[in-house]
Amino acid sequence: MTAYENRYWWSNDGIRLHYRDYPAQEGPAQEGAGREGRPPILCLPGLTRNGRDYANLADHLAGEWRVITVDLRGRGESGYAKDPMTYVPLTYVQDVEALLGELGVDRYVAFGTSLGGIVSMLLAGTARAQIAGVLLNDVGPEIDTAGLSRIRNYVGKSQTWPTWMHAARAVADGNGDVYPDYDIEDWLAMAKRLYRLNSAGRIVLDYDMKIAEPFRVPGNEAGPDMWLALNQLQGVPALIVRGERSDVFAAKTATRMAEVLAGAELLTMPGIGHAPTLDEPEVRAAIDRLLGRVAMEPARA
Repeated sequence: MTAYENRYWWSNDGIRLHYRDYPAQEGPAQEGAGREGRPPILCLPGLTRNGRDYANLADHLAGEWRVITVDLRGRGESGYAKDPMTYVPLTYVQDVEALLGELGVDRYVAFGTSLGGIVSMLLAGTARAQIAGVLLNDVGPEIDTAGLSRIRNYVGKSQTWPTWMHAARAVADGNGDVYPDYDIEDWLAMAKRLYRLNSAGRIVLDYDMKIAEPFRVPGNEAGPDMWLALNQLQGVPALIVRGERSDVFAAKTATRMAEVLAGAELLTMPGIGHAPTLDEPEVRAAIDRLLGRVAMEPARA
């Protein structure tokens, strides 16, 4: 496991938020490019997930790139919001902007899975020139109603288990159709990303159950025009990853995105649902191609 630092920053409304900072090594990078000029990679997880989802990818990129994996408010080691109606994408954007400002980062690569991809698109809408490259993992400007209904059905429902093996089997029961080739060791590793051990010695989901409350507000699906946000990424090196069996991210949406973002690579992972883990060899190779493009491109005005 690659060494990282646990660091924190404060949101505009006073919540202490957490991220892992995996530093790049000093000195020349591979293929003659200098590491010093490379933008950091900002990793944004899905709705019920946290920055631990990106630990394996951070190991893969270790030394060559600085990797920052974020726990959004209400997840992982980040604090919980007093007002659950702040668990919405526009607030997450403000939180990330506060982090970038504190770090003095004016150019970065955005990696976003599901909700993290929505946040990435919205960040492009507010400060396009800062984004040096983008990975959108199983998400687009439109969310399929079947997937949205499934998410509403499970998010915010508390579960506790006496052992990690019990938790792993529960994760397998709920996600067997998403990752049909997983074995018990894979499910155990996934459980340890999704759950935590609480003070009573029980295994519990590692997020605030109140993140579900915005979903319960009638008409709350309406929000910014995400196609307009996506348009801001034109000309940015981009990788779009889709799980073939995804019920969230339709194939027609992915195809349209690749047309809007001329030059973007579209990769569909066969047999996988929502969402690819980014640990798949084909995805890793595509990420390396994306970052190769980023390393060669000068900053845009």
